[in-house]
Amino acid sequence: MIIDLHCDTFIRMYCDGKKAEEFGKNEYHIDLEKLKKGHVAAQCFAIYNEKGDGYDTDKMYEKIGYMFDGLKLFEEDLFFYSGAHSLTAKMNEGKICAIPTIEDLGPILNDISNIDKLNNLGFKILSLTWNHENSIGYPNSSDASIMNKGLKGFGMDVVERMNELNMIIDVSHLSDGGFYDVSKQSKKPFVATHSNARSIKNSTRNLTDDMIKTLSDAGGVTGINFYHDFLCDGGTLSRIDDMVRHIRHIKNVGGIDCIAIGSDFDGIGGELEIKDASEHYKLVDALESQGFTANEIDKITHENVLRVLRDSE
Repeated sequence: MIIDLHCDTFIRMYCDGKKAEEFGKNEYHIDLEKLKKGHVAAQCFAIYNEKGDGYDTDKMYEKIGYMFDGLKLFEEDLFFYSGAHSLTAKMNEGKICAIPTIEDLGPILNDISNIDKLNNLGFKILSLTWNHENSIGYPNSSDASIMNKGLKGFGMDVVERMNELNMIIDVSHLSDGGFYDVSKQSKKPFVATHSNARSIKNSTRNLTDDMIKTLSDAGGVTGINFYHDFLCDGGTLSRIDDMVRHIRHIKNVGGIDCIAIGSDFDGIGGELEIKDASEHYKLVDALESQGFTANEIDKITHENVLRVLRDSE
């Protein structure tokens, strides 16, 4: 059983001009058929926003409408997230949970009412930034003067409101300063939906050991990202062995309870040993062969995320 914290499938389809019904079967990393084959119990679907869109609020809601219309076409097989208890019950019925998420809250501009609107639409996890500064804070960056900057005043308000609404804050793509501001400001567990260990691969998109400890202490998780550039140095192959190296390191630093899966499918390129959502079993097999127990694997694949969802409510 798999819960995947991040994919860009619907936004990729939207940008490629695909009809939403093509979610049933397509050439991307994720479609309904692949999710079923890969025993995916819950998939987080991100609406990605970019500064190139001019941080257009209406455009964000247009993308949301496209994704929701597509998911509703497959309601016999899918259901929308409405709480951890409902998720657990319906997973046992063999249905797949769709969890709506946002990647980059830039388009809400300085209007906090958009957080309430997104909550009312069913969004559960919101990423504060992508790779650009927005009204909330600053992104990961190779520029230390940017990387050290924290949340803006409005960003603090967003964290507080998300806590009040039981929404989960996503710090993937956020600056280091912003990460620590979230850790101090948030009274609920927060997550990094698709980030790895910076000690293994020195990328600003990954978490330092201190961040891993802080995230773990807060009751959060980081989702292992399948993108080669966040896994290893050199080449364009996303190797399962490198994923296991990151998992083992994070376990040693923050414990087994802070590890999850955040594939970043349909948002990543290069050659993938886990070619799509139907092949999550390859990671499970590798973990088994390298000495991880069944209980540890269950935590990584789904139980840790279920705990965060419960604790957020």
